[in-house]
Amino acid sequence: MIQQLLAFASLILLVIIFSLASPNFLQFSNIVGILLSTAVIGILALGATFVIITGGIDLSVGTVMTLCSVMTGVFITMWGIPTLFGVIGGILTGAFCGFLCGLAISKMKIPPFIATLAMMMIAKGLALVISGTKPIYFTDSPGFSDISLGNIIPGFGIPNGVIIFFAVAIIGSLILSKTIIGRYNFALGSNEEATRLSGVNVDRWKIIIYTMAGVFTGIAGVLMASRLNSAQPALGMGYELEAIAAVVIGGTSLSGGKGTIVGTVIGALIMSVLTNGLRILSVPQEWQTVVVGFVIILAVYADILRRKKA
Repeated sequence: MIQQLLAFASLILLVIIFSLASPNFLQFSNIVGILLSTAVIGILALGATFVIITGGIDLSVGTVMTLCSVMTGVFITMWGIPTLFGVIGGILTGAFCGFLCGLAISKMKIPPFIATLAMMMIAKGLALVISGTKPIYFTDSPGFSDISLGNIIPGFGIPNGVIIFFAVAIIGSLILSKTIIGRYNFALGSNEEATRLSGVNVDRWKIIIYTMAGVFTGIAGVLMASRLNSAQPALGMGYELEAIAAVVIGGTSLSGGKGTIVGTVIGALIMSVLTNGLRILSVPQEWQTVVVGFVIILAVYADILRRKKA
């Protein structure tokens, strides 16, 4: 709870600093842009939250997201499948990749770092092979871009992608706090062996959790493709680091057993606000990366101090 409050205070402080530094920061169009850029990273981070709470890690979310975008493009533009079913196919692609990671980790006993690193490379290669290394455009699929950029609430001015992000966050929060999946999620991260000895099928629940995280990745992939109105097969590398950073900044412990969806949402917003504010101040891209790197180090160090105190 304290970590969440600190993260929220940091978010407010960043908003105040950038608002004073530039009059353009608090413009409505810029705020909408921040929220829209948060949507994809935020949804990736939501899935990563479940994985990290178990004490695991998922390095594949960036390239799996790209593969989901590519498969959505293949289903809709190449196979002529209706948009709705193409979107479902893209999300199921993410679920399948998550299932494979969970299977490798639980049944083959491959460490999460190695299993998801392998999936990262596999997804990256498949996205390039399936697309022929060329972008897949949705120009002949009217309405696809509205999934992310349209306005389901007329006159509200908030893109659908932002609404989807917060809706998914609410669902994720309910799953984590109100369901058996969430209960076992925390149990696995707190003490996996004790959970196993209590009669819980640890392997099955790991597979379920990684598969569910894959669903979040699939949703992010569809939103990314919709926002760009294309599936870019070379995109994705680096997104996993931003997602993990958002989770850690939001207070989820890398050692497992602790974390909240609200904290992750705040962490994702901090990442977006920081990047947007530095861009508005015309800070070079390379220095933006340096600053984000320092923020990640501070977040992890805060997690270490919190665990020592506990």
